Amino acid sequence: MTGEITLTGRVLPIGGLKEKALAALKSGIKNIIIPAGNEKDLESIPAPVRKKLNFILVSELREVLDTALCGQAQ
Repeated sequence: MTGEITLTGRVLPIGGLKEKALAALKSGIKNIIIPAGNEKDLESIPAPVRKKLNFILVSELREVLDTALCGQAQ
């Protein structure tokens, strides 16, 4: 996990999404939680890679915890 969460629980955008997605795929990770603010950056990831990964967009800490701890990958 990389990124920043504000004191009020907002999830802020990250840098290097393409590189992080490629590394996740290489490591066998299929579900990736990313900030909703990075949705536009998904286009930078090659289509064959995007098709193999499940990107879960979140805006708040609560969504991160629900997905990561409760296994509610969408």
